[in-house]
Amino acid sequence: MPESLAREAVLSRLRGRFGRSYTFVESTPSTQLLVPAEAPEGTLVVADEQTAGRGRLGRSWLAPAGTSLLCSLQLRPPVPAKRLPELTLVAARACGEAIAALTGLVPELKFPNDLLLGGRKVAGVLAEAREARVVLGIGINVNVPEAELPADLAKPATSLLVECGRELDRAELLVELLERLEFRYDEWAETTRL
Repeated sequence: MPESLAREAVLSRLRGRFGRSYTFVESTPSTQLLVPAEAPEGTLVVADEQTAGRGRLGRSWLAPAGTSLLCSLQLRPPVPAKRLPELTLVAARACGEAIAALTGLVPELKFPNDLLLGGRKVAGVLAEAREARVVLGIGINVNVPEAELPADLAKPATSLLVECGRELDRAELLVELLERLEFRYDEWAETTRL
């Protein structure tokens, strides 16, 4: 499936304010490292490949180049610092909704940050608070063939390709994710505002 996550392939499809400041890189150790501290809320960094992607508790996130949705979003939530950990669940819920909208599959949330299909991990969320901001990292195994899924993980992995039996447009999934994340984030921020 020819598709691209390059800026020009995504910006015209966006339906909200998240992602308007958009950076795409072919490869990076981690998208989390590329979000500038001074960037406005909604700034997005997307990569075709992460060479040192990580999840919660320093666990690695591995995916072959061009197969997954790997991104980090800058947020500046107007809420008390003690409420920031809730963002992981807000983002995981939005991620699950985006997956369900495009595939009909309903992921299960494995508290606090993994999404599972049939007991196998398909996506993960990592929210890191620093410097009066939160950088929200999301990784979704989209078009990873069964043979290329990591086999030596504590939690077995899967992909949307494996579960659906068809490839998905990663840009379409990204647009859906950003729209649902913006809605869930605004709803959460409104109810937890300072």
